Amino acid sequence: MTTDSEQVQWTVEALLDLFEVRPDGPDRFVADTGLPGQDGRQVVEGTQVVAQAIIAAAQRFQGKSVRSAHAVFSRAVAVGPPVELVLDVVNEGRSTATAVVAAVQNGRRCVSVTILADVPTEDVIRHQLPLPDVKGPAEANVSDMPMIGRELRLVDVVDVNSPDEVGPPELYAWLHYDPVPTRDDLAKALVAYFTGHLGISTTMRAHPGIGTSQAHLTVSTAPMTIFVSFHEPVRWDGWLLYTHESTQVGAGMSYVRGTVHTEAGELLASFAQEALIRPLRTTDTSIDARSRF
Repeated sequence: MTTDSEQVQWTVEALLDLFEVRPDGPDRFVADTGLPGQDGRQVVEGTQVVAQAIIAAAQRFQGKSVRSAHAVFSRAVAVGPPVELVLDVVNEGRSTATAVVAAVQNGRRCVSVTILADVPTEDVIRHQLPLPDVKGPAEANVSDMPMIGRELRLVDVVDVNSPDEVGPPELYAWLHYDPVPTRDDLAKALVAYFTGHLGISTTMRAHPGIGTSQAHLTVSTAPMTIFVSFHEPVRWDGWLLYTHESTQVGAGMSYVRGTVHTEAGELLASFAQEALIRPLRTTDTSIDARSRF
């Protein structure tokens, strides 16, 4: 990251460095939060903590591959103080291992991530969901999501945050990273990082007059859970396609499911997100918008 008096510029290389956690005793690691984004938000992306938990589990379970991560975001993680990652190892066998990772900041548990790791084997049977038949990255619309080394292009959507862009509750996002990590755990962490970014926008797209440009200002939104399952050793070059489908929204919560394919059509991961979408309470308006969950 580079900074000046006005703004912070994120880079892919700095993000990958941020994912790297430091051992701090048996089954304990320390993770940095990074710096505020260009919009001044003082809340850490929940999927950043998930990415760090993946790295911590991979370090703990040497010789095994992280297969899935299921996170519940109970409290916001603030930019600033480091996060402690405390692993409760539930089981560690020859072929599989499970740990519950508690992300603690200032003595309070903020995120719980259940990690499953295993030793991959040869196929007994095999099939996968094919790559969706949508426009490729060359025909998609460039989307402004600033990060040096990352490019985002959206299929048939110009401004993903606009309440005026209305369509079916689905989003197809092409994502390009430079550099692409070659280490399996770091590549998985990077894939997991983007799984929470567009879920709420996907849900809102089907409803005129509401968009994520209103989030934290006139409507309260927050990812509450993320589940990511990695189907293969994660390697790719070129573009990734993140597919999002909002299957339900109501009673203040939304549900989105999705997939991650390589441009060549290999299915790397599947994911799901539950998110809060509710009216902004009058008590929330006393909190600075940059610090709202």
